[in-house]
Amino acid sequence: MGVLALAGAAVAQAPTDRKALEAQFDASVSSQDQMDWMKQMSSAPNHVGSPHDKANADFILSKFKEWGWDAHIETFQVLYPTPISTTVEMVSPEKITLGGQEPPVPGDDTSAAAITKDALPPYVAFQGDGDVTADLVYVNYGMPDDYKALARRGVDVRGKIVIARYGVGWRGLKPKLAQDHGAVGTIIYSDPADDGYGEGDVYPKGGARPDFGVQRGSVADMTTYPGDPLTPGIGATAGAKRLSRAQAQTILKIPVLPMSYGDASKLLAKLGGPLAPEPFRGGLPLAYHLGGDNGVQVHLAVKSDWSLKPVYDVIAKLPGSQYPDQWVLRGNHHDGWVFGASDPLSGNVAMLSEAKALGALWKSGWRPQRTIVFASWDAEEPMLLGSTEWAEAHADELQKRAVLYINTDGNGRGFLYAQGSHDFQHLVNGVAADVKDPETGASAAERMRAAIRVGAYDKTGRDDAATLAAAEKGGDVPIGALGSGSDYSAYLQHLGLPALNIGFGGEDESGGVYHSIYDSYHHFTTFDDPGLKYGAALSKVVGRLVLRVADSDTPPQRFGDFADTVGTYLDEVKKLADGRREADRKREKLLKDDAFRLASDPLKPVGPAAVEADTPHVELAALEDAVDRLKKAAAAYDSAYADKGGKLTPAARVKLNGQLRDIDQLLLDDRGLPGRTWYKHMIYAPGRFTGYGAKTLPGVREAIEERRFDDANVYAGRIAKVLDAYSARLDAARVTVMGR
Repeated sequence: MGVLALAGAAVAQAPTDRKALEAQFDASVSSQDQMDWMKQMSSAPNHVGSPHDKANADFILSKFKEWGWDAHIETFQVLYPTPISTTVEMVSPEKITLGGQEPPVPGDDTSAAAITKDALPPYVAFQGDGDVTADLVYVNYGMPDDYKALARRGVDVRGKIVIARYGVGWRGLKPKLAQDHGAVGTIIYSDPADDGYGEGDVYPKGGARPDFGVQRGSVADMTTYPGDPLTPGIGATAGAKRLSRAQAQTILKIPVLPMSYGDASKLLAKLGGPLAPEPFRGGLPLAYHLGGDNGVQVHLAVKSDWSLKPVYDVIAKLPGSQYPDQWVLRGNHHDGWVFGASDPLSGNVAMLSEAKALGALWKSGWRPQRTIVFASWDAEEPMLLGSTEWAEAHADELQKRAVLYINTDGNGRGFLYAQGSHDFQHLVNGVAADVKDPETGASAAERMRAAIRVGAYDKTGRDDAATLAAAEKGGDVPIGALGSGSDYSAYLQHLGLPALNIGFGGEDESGGVYHSIYDSYHHFTTFDDPGLKYGAALSKVVGRLVLRVADSDTPPQRFGDFADTVGTYLDEVKKLADGRREADRKREKLLKDDAFRLASDPLKPVGPAAVEADTPHVELAALEDAVDRLKKAAAAYDSAYADKGGKLTPAARVKLNGQLRDIDQLLLDDRGLPGRTWYKHMIYAPGRFTGYGAKTLPGVREAIEERRFDDANVYAGRIAKVLDAYSARLDAARVTVMGR
């Protein structure tokens, strides 16, 4: 029965107070449901374009309809390359064939060859096909500082194949930087120091990555734009105007393959050349060398099918009773690299529990004030394709209607974490205080604060003073900033919608099988969240977030938290600039004193640091003034709303909600960030050299880091302008609240 049919048959049984409503919601959340759904949905390879991916979309659609939602599948046609053939082999000093599908593991039924025969082999999407043979160079994590260290040791990657280990920066940056430095191919492997026996017992004894486990992934240039490479900025509908593959900025030009540390050790053990500096040394039982000319020679070849593939986004709605044109959005993806039990199905089954519970509330007579939209995205793994294409196709509608987007991805066991728009920070903390941790019985908030305090004492956790002070005082724990790497990106950073990303983690071992065939039901229910207790806890957290935003008279935002956070970001940028100037002075003095030569081992020479332009003083006065105005405006509004917000007339309430609904969109600048205009948000962005990791005040921060000092001055002014517009809107909203 559809949602519209149910509307006329409502039974007046829904609780009227928030606590009772949330308790009734909790009663419908079942860990057993989640286990059953996960087992079914992870029973076969689940990559984009696979039969099981479509079957899962159809299953999710059927469940939404069963629970009373108005649901449909929206289809897009996206470029998604799949491998026709992959080759990686050592050809000198001896011939060794490497790579291939991971072997079965005892006890893990889905790892059996009869099932994995339908899975794609280890590969990375959006690399550039090619067939190359060249000498091998080890580049550590393959980040900018690693190339500086190589240059000081006389190692050049031009014309070479590089091998980099996973970690520090996002995987797609490794081959991109290798390509920029003239390499002809890239291998990315999981080093056991970061992802293997350095972390714990390996699978199947423990959850850590075994020596034959391979991390797949996408290497599309996400920091330029996510989504379909051929349709930037528009939805990839059947009739969309598309770029050619050669025109697509986000597709790499060189072949790339991932590798297990078991295979990588066979290459690294043969490398000669200079001994790697200490930061380059991983956990393999060998001396790490840098390689180079006349060392190990590798043959690397990839050939792909570059056809369009269908993407199946499942979209479901419960219409709002009072504000039907205001939407609370909640999403999680359903596609995986192989089986995807942890990533993403642990989050997807939690979302299904929420949908079932909200459907039960609907059938009992409850009606949300705002429309609730749930989305199970397809094709997140190749580079946020399903969510980005839907956002781009519905951009105008979303910017007119969306109040908040709430995202989850894979879930784990342990401590609640949250990142996102800081005007919703207080809401997240309030919900965390009301949901019990399933293992300790304390609230999720209490456990989170305890972890911060103990981590600071043991020097193993977050060490920023504001976070520790909040934890010690029992106050709100600051949430993190959002970079990219999951489905919130288009909503926050392109459309300017406030967004949250929520999950539990820290005690699971899912990182050990990330993007491998061993991300399975067996691994997840053994090592990550046995019994899916934290899956149920996640449903209760996100369910409360959805309910409280959907049913609030005015969405529960506290703007002082955002203003204080932006002030912190500005302080960080000022310290960054000061630190760079000090480092520049030290480098200049070391060069003048010939200290680099004198400190270098003559038998293992290391050259001097490269000469770089000195860091000037960036023009931050306008930005400092804007942050001061923001703090004043936010404090005044928050105080006024706390005093009079509950007494607004209906007309004033409507006016206030209209003023605040799109306030976060004022933080966009349509000119975007330097070199990547798709990213329009002036406060949060994925870092150009971090990828998943956020850069805050990115136009200024990254310009200082990359010595683009003219850009730093320009973007300081642009950020000031959007903050002033935000402050002016808060001032107008305060006048509405005060009735004058």
